[in-house]
Amino acid sequence: MASKSFKASRSSLSTSSDAPDPQYGKPPLPPTVTFGRRTSSGRYISYSRDDLDSELGSELGSSDFVNYTVHMPPTPDNQPMDAISQKVEEQYVSSSLFTGGFNSVTRAHLMDKVIESETSHPQMAGAKGSSCAVPGCDAKVMSDERGMDILPCECDFKICRDCYLDAVKTGDGICPGCKEQYKAMDLDEVVENGRALPLPPPAEMSKMQRRLSLMKSTKSVLMRSQTGDFDHNRWLFETSGTYGYGNAIWPKGGGLGNGKDDDVVEPSELMNKPWRPLTRKLRIPAAIISPYRLLIFVRMVVLGFFLAWRVQHPNNDAIWLWGMSVVCEIWFAFSWILDQLPKLCPVNRATDLNVLKEKFEMPSPNNPTGKSDLPGIDIFVSTADPEKEPPLVTANTILSILATDYPVEKLSCYVSDDGGALLTFEAMAEAASFANIWVPFCRKHDIEPRNPESYFNLKRDPYKNKVRTDFVKDRRRVKREYDEFKVRINGLPESIRRRSDAFHAREEIKAMKQQRQKRDDEPVESVKIPKATWMADGTHWPGTWMSPSTDHTRGDHAGIIQVMLKPPSDEPLQGTADDARLIDLSDVDIRLPLLVYVSREKRPGYDHNKKAGAMNALVRASAIMSNGPFILNLDCDHYIYNSQALKEGMCFMMDRGGDRICYVQFPQRFEGIDPNDRYANHNTVFFDGNMRALDGLQGPVYVGTGCLFRRIAIYGFDPPRSKEHHPGCFSCCFPRHRKHVKVANTSEENRALRMGESDDEEMNLSLAPKKFGNSTFLIDSIPVAEFQGRPLADHPAVKHGRPPGALTIPRELLDASTVAEAISVISCWYEDKTEWGHRVGWIYGSVTEDVVTGYRMHNRGWKSVYCVTKRDAFRGTAPINLTDRLHQVLRWATGSVEIFFSRNNALLASSKMKFLQRMAYLNVGIYPFTSIFLIVYCFLPALSLFSGQFIVQSLNVTFLIYLLIITVTLCLLAVLEIKWSGVELEEWWRNEQFWLIGGTSAHLAAVLQGLLKVVAGIEISFTLTSKSSGDDEDDEFADLYIVKWTSLMIPPITIMMTNLIAIAVGVSRTIYSTIPQWSRLLGGVFFSFWVLAHMYPFAKGLMGRRGRTPTIVFVWSGLLAIIISLLWVAINPPEGSNQIGGSFQFP
Repeated sequence: MASKSFKASRSSLSTSSDAPDPQYGKPPLPPTVTFGRRTSSGRYISYSRDDLDSELGSELGSSDFVNYTVHMPPTPDNQPMDAISQKVEEQYVSSSLFTGGFNSVTRAHLMDKVIESETSHPQMAGAKGSSCAVPGCDAKVMSDERGMDILPCECDFKICRDCYLDAVKTGDGICPGCKEQYKAMDLDEVVENGRALPLPPPAEMSKMQRRLSLMKSTKSVLMRSQTGDFDHNRWLFETSGTYGYGNAIWPKGGGLGNGKDDDVVEPSELMNKPWRPLTRKLRIPAAIISPYRLLIFVRMVVLGFFLAWRVQHPNNDAIWLWGMSVVCEIWFAFSWILDQLPKLCPVNRATDLNVLKEKFEMPSPNNPTGKSDLPGIDIFVSTADPEKEPPLVTANTILSILATDYPVEKLSCYVSDDGGALLTFEAMAEAASFANIWVPFCRKHDIEPRNPESYFNLKRDPYKNKVRTDFVKDRRRVKREYDEFKVRINGLPESIRRRSDAFHAREEIKAMKQQRQKRDDEPVESVKIPKATWMADGTHWPGTWMSPSTDHTRGDHAGIIQVMLKPPSDEPLQGTADDARLIDLSDVDIRLPLLVYVSREKRPGYDHNKKAGAMNALVRASAIMSNGPFILNLDCDHYIYNSQALKEGMCFMMDRGGDRICYVQFPQRFEGIDPNDRYANHNTVFFDGNMRALDGLQGPVYVGTGCLFRRIAIYGFDPPRSKEHHPGCFSCCFPRHRKHVKVANTSEENRALRMGESDDEEMNLSLAPKKFGNSTFLIDSIPVAEFQGRPLADHPAVKHGRPPGALTIPRELLDASTVAEAISVISCWYEDKTEWGHRVGWIYGSVTEDVVTGYRMHNRGWKSVYCVTKRDAFRGTAPINLTDRLHQVLRWATGSVEIFFSRNNALLASSKMKFLQRMAYLNVGIYPFTSIFLIVYCFLPALSLFSGQFIVQSLNVTFLIYLLIITVTLCLLAVLEIKWSGVELEEWWRNEQFWLIGGTSAHLAAVLQGLLKVVAGIEISFTLTSKSSGDDEDDEFADLYIVKWTSLMIPPITIMMTNLIAIAVGVSRTIYSTIPQWSRLLGGVFFSFWVLAHMYPFAKGLMGRRGRTPTIVFVWSGLLAIIISLLWVAINPPEGSNQIGGSFQFP
């Protein structure tokens, strides 16, 4: 491994470049070469040329010295390299591990191999290849996308990247093989024809200009960087021209104009051309939604009359019991209204993928080649602890992403390892290696789902609807490879441990030898060397070590970026019928998307803000490296189940008005849930009911995973045309005319980073460093992402659009300085004195950062959309163990309490948020407080039975009628809600049960923790929910039966025991009484059974596995209940009796 030092910030990068040779055809000289040496301890020492020459004289051929080049952003003094050098630079970047951070230089460690096994895919880091033919050099030869050798000379002399650059700079461009001078060549022609051909002179254009040419008009950059052709799409944008169907529309008077709609002539052909939308809104049938709304109104009225009657008719015999019940009932009514009113306007939506393909992926006058014009997507996968989040699960998620049906060159995947573990790093490298087989196999046979673990465990027939004759053979071979892949993944912990022990023993022996040489006669003391974790290439892992040491712990390590799979070629790369390959990949695209491993820097004394901080680091790093205008975030255990899901989400973003959509939220679907869904893990009432209802308002809330974001919305900008949209209170159901909103009236807290005072103005980025940090490349990428995320301007009604064909140009190649800049933006100090986490990116300050982030976007006027696909878009896992489930609910509820006591309370929302949307967010912050009243109400039946009183004076007709109407309307509302949401009745009942279980346990604890944080400032810490299964591998639901004690179980157990004892006491008193009060008994027993029926799943969870609960437990429970009831009757005998049992006497 070799290393190269960079400065911490791109703005401070500086190198000297030799003067260009005026001779035609000679390649441009690279910047100055700097050398580094890795010492035995893993540290790196920089050398000057003179020092290196003197050492090389004595240690010629030493592998400790390796040189390579850092390419700076092109300037007038530093001209762009030729095509070969650019490709080679990208290959170097993908084979280097970049590290750096606070008060440390950024280094690129060139890795000979990433994992123990060999890698063959040419895009992967450490891919095998031919050796350099230069004497004394054993480096790998430069290769292209197919892995074929790049031979820059006609004599086909094999040469590596470093030797080639040395020959160009210090050897006057002379080939070491034939001793002839190199010619400037095009890389594709070298590989295709096998010999060198001259290239036209490169365009005089810097890389930064190419990067920003879409947004800044520069007459000298109208030539494409690689082909030298006139860039028609770029010219149209920069001259404010707009596209029609096949022809450009010139501004009036033949001038350039200013791009405003009223300055553009629209021909009749464009106006009359049929236009097909990408999405449709499907209204709920009136036969369902009208009675549903009517019943909500009726129940509200009845609740009002009932509460008024309850207040006017107190129970004077038990005024304390009446008072508690009335207060609880008033709160329940208020809570029900908050939950029910946002459900007035549910909608369903549908997408049309055929129209999307026709507009973006089919040949047209604006796109003759039919190359994809879809915008890029950066996919974020977050993981933190490989022990609780198994690497095999994360690897399967990565494989499903790499195999998804989206243009390969437009897709980038970033894996955030917040634990900095080598286990996760090597697991991702193994996944990238296996993707070489898995991804082409999925494309060849249209595999669904594209998660190998889920696919090979399918219960249905895998051969159904497969038409290729070689499918069975291919599947069998890939299955065998996957089994071996799983063995390697599961064996990684032991492999890393053994490797580290071996290297550590070698280092100790080496240190002892050095100590003996220094002390000839003195006794040798034992040498203590920090036990490091070693990578596959024999160097220290810069992240967290298995034996924590300084600079190598979970909270103290350098930032790490590794390009696992370098960016694919721009054109499809078809496979061949090669016997060496496992399967025949003829006519199958074998390219893989960009895959990057990222572990942000962590240092003591910094608040790293958990998952929200990790996501913001990915936002910045991806903006530097790929800058996809859209971002999809997934948890490590949520994989892509529907390969078309990204395209379905893109239908909403690219449709008319899609530029005002901040994110598209997909429903969460889960696997591995017990058939009865004991603890409502599927949560279908929320995902199919509440979220569909919010979709009819301003949009669903963000739930943390399975969400496709618009990058510009994450940056904190207002939506376009924000001053034209001012929603009314019930504008979803009763639309009205829009009014303009004055910017000056908006408070500073709610004011966002606007895109200028009008939509036609460029974004004002003069204050960007204070908001986004000091990375100029990050700031410069913002307007590019905004432009690329616009819908197509293919219809006059599409405002704020982009011309068709603008995104068909190739993406830029990665170079070392780009990755070095990405390292700087993931450092722990970068967010200091910026607005990251406050108004930019994922918002800090809450354990439920997802809800707060979505709330801030809606508060600025953005809309969101709920995308329910026919085939589930994503699937994940959920904790089926009772304790894990309660802790998960506790975390959500605690976040809601934090929201209620923060400035993100919906009561403080801006006027841009709709009234019913505000009510929904208010319910998010208030619902945990219902637990206080719920626990009191669950004890009321027991108190009623113990005291012999009831919440009303007597069960009169008025009370029973009110109770009947409220119950019947609730049941009818549930039936209608099941009709329009598609939720099953059993799922609805399970949700009701767990609402009471969670409300009496986790929600109460969340309220107490939230109050402690607000009042006393005590921070709340949470552990990750384990994704691993139980110890019984034969039982898929082993976790379901594991009983793990937690203090959250105390309130529900107390409620159950109290109500059981109260029933026994009440029945005993009534039976033994001289004048039995059956009406009071029936009221108390009915409500006690209501409580116990809701607690049944909790009680079942405490019993453990069916058939394993000892019988003595049930016997003793029954005896205990009888004994307590008899004791109560003896202590407090019925009125008019002074003996046990009243008038009843034992024989």
